[in-house]
Amino acid sequence: ADMREKRYAQEGIGSSYLFRVDHDTIIDATKCGNLARFINHCCTPNCYAKVITIEAQKKIVIYSKQAIGVNEEITYDYKFPIEDTKIPCLCRTDSCRGTLN
Repeated sequence: ADMREKRYAQEGIGSSYLFRVDHDTIIDATKCGNLARFINHCCTPNCYAKVITIEAQKKIVIYSKQAIGVNEEITYDYKFPIEDTKIPCLCRTDSCRGTLN
């Protein structure tokens, strides 16, 4: 995944959509995937992500935690691992942690 992120940066791809499923598996929706890949992070999200297995393939499913209104943004907590280089969080909620990691 690290090598792929570096390659994307070299290719001028500003964002990548890598989702760690488990220790050995990462799903990459950078170049293909459905609209769920554009769901933004929030420190107080209205959804959560769960990994399920269908016919021996791991899939990411987004579940709502509450009723979501028309035109309300769908969000979930990315739960990025802690790293030295911090990624600022822009969710602006009252309980914002300040960074994604």
